[in-house]
Amino acid sequence: MTPESGSAASQAAAPARSPLRSATVARQFDRRAARFGEASTLVREAGQRLFDRLDYIRLDPKLVLDLGCGDGAQREALMQRFPRSRWIGVDRSPGMLARFRAGPGGAPRWLPAAWRPRSRPWAVCADAEQLPLADGSVDCVYSNLMLNWHPAPHRVFPELARVLRVGGLLLFTSLGPDTIRELRAACLEALPQARPMPFVDMHDLGDMLVAAGFGEPVVDAETLNLTYGSARQLLGEVRALGGNPRDDRHPSLPSGRQARALLAALERSRDRDGRIGLSFEINYGLGWKAPPRAAAGESVSISLDSLRQQLRRR
Repeated sequence: MTPESGSAASQAAAPARSPLRSATVARQFDRRAARFGEASTLVREAGQRLFDRLDYIRLDPKLVLDLGCGDGAQREALMQRFPRSRWIGVDRSPGMLARFRAGPGGAPRWLPAAWRPRSRPWAVCADAEQLPLADGSVDCVYSNLMLNWHPAPHRVFPELARVLRVGGLLLFTSLGPDTIRELRAACLEALPQARPMPFVDMHDLGDMLVAAGFGEPVVDAETLNLTYGSARQLLGEVRALGGNPRDDRHPSLPSGRQARALLAALERSRDRDGRIGLSFEINYGLGWKAPPRAAAGESVSISLDSLRQQLRRR
């Protein structure tokens, strides 16, 4: 699988009512937790490109929230970027968090309590729109490819604004509407009853940031093209990444004839090198929590530290 980058623009609008439910998404990832690492190329690549956006930002957070931390794959990179910070992970899937706690970031359950590390990373199972954190307690929120799985991202942004301190940074990626367009085209041909995943456009994400009280938001998008040796390998990676957790998806599995037709449609899309390509539109978002707006005749107090940080970024 080889990533190739290119620009992309999307025209689709965010759905008025999402066909996703948090509980369904969590069950989907619980079932895929053991093989999620098989699809880590896209997650790592999007995460690295998100980190690259920090190269021009001066930030020394005390507390970093890894929202949608999954199996904790991004924790080490975050700690290298912010060595003096404390990491907190939040994910909706108990199965993914169990993988994290059993891996390098956490101690196995069978290890005696006396042998467990005294200072362990804290990861908690919670919904992104109901975080178990105090107001203004977080300095930086990092979220890599999680928001596209949430049924109501417009409710997540106000919650992130609540837990961030004034001047705190939100940094995220999500999948855009142009994601897996080749697979969608193949499904139209072979599986007309299929209902693809809805993904939110970057412009709608920007509007959500502003509405939630984030200042100086920056949202852009690009397309990462991954290639595969076979149609089965392509479908396996899409399933490992999360599949399609829509509640209204077709209730029955494809017939043998339909499955063969889907594989054939994908095989016909091989490029000159004999590879099958799949596009992933990646939205990148960045925003700073702005001071609360004052009503007419009211005054607002801004700390000197917050003002200094604003000046450093200009």
